[in-house]
Amino acid sequence: MIDDLHINGDKKAWCVQLSVPRLNTRSTMQEVKTMQHPPILVIGSSGKTGSRIARQLADRGYSVRHGSRHSTTPFDWDKPDTWPAALSGVHSAYISYFPDLAFPGASQKIEALTKSAVAAGVKRLVLLSGRGEVHAERCEDIVRRSGLEYTLVRAAWFAQNFSEGYLREPALEGLVALPAGDVREPIVDVDDIADVAVAALTEDRHAGQLYELTGPRLLTFDEAAAELSNAMGREVRYRPITLEEFHTSMQEIGGQLVADVFTEICREVLDGRNASLGDGVRRALDRAPRDFAGFCGVAAAAGAWDRAA
Repeated sequence: MIDDLHINGDKKAWCVQLSVPRLNTRSTMQEVKTMQHPPILVIGSSGKTGSRIARQLADRGYSVRHGSRHSTTPFDWDKPDTWPAALSGVHSAYISYFPDLAFPGASQKIEALTKSAVAAGVKRLVLLSGRGEVHAERCEDIVRRSGLEYTLVRAAWFAQNFSEGYLREPALEGLVALPAGDVREPIVDVDDIADVAVAALTEDRHAGQLYELTGPRLLTFDEAAAELSNAMGREVRYRPITLEEFHTSMQEIGGQLVADVFTEICREVLDGRNASLGDGVRRALDRAPRDFAGFCGVAAAAGAWDRAA
């Protein structure tokens, strides 16, 4: 319903938007339609996916409302009283739940958010979900039942975990330790996730779709380490560890709750259930997903593994 303009009551702005010269090109028509489009809320706009989505939308001329605790119109998952203002006047909203949909209380907050979105007149929701995660699928069902247009973006393991996330420092040290054994994972580039989400937020044809986003091939983490080594120009090794060892290391980083939740996520998703390719990128964008080797090369060229990065 991107063509259905949501009038926010600002009559002066509305008149200005209608007072445009005769359109001569398709690109000019798209620019005007973009200008007329109500704000798009990006919840988690400072995260890996959200920051890319917000930047893409802004580059295309859309009005972006950043949904974070420190944004101009704050959005805080732990303060539901911030939600109505963030949702007000919004046409579409991207939902990335922090820290993860597997955390206690996540489904209740997603349920409450969808109700707030309905009350605010939001038309479309795009939910970031985790592939093979039971808790994430429960949240998908909540969004499905919301009565709003929706797109579910169910993503595999992020390639950017190695360049921007908690595995960057271990990669720099030359040793990545995970409780993954020799499981094969279709690692996905976050830029693909952002591309799909932007399309879903701005194009009608993605309504009601579930997109399983993966890379184009299955990799063991040993093979992923070899790709990292090639791109970084120094050896990166993979060492399989037990879930107990992983829990201990996570506890040192984030405390008991973080360790408990992320250990259970690993127990759940690193059991081989995700050792298959999804067609979400192809279906949504009509192109192949980016390969992990390509990601490594681009990240290295951008200085992702420079010590000063």
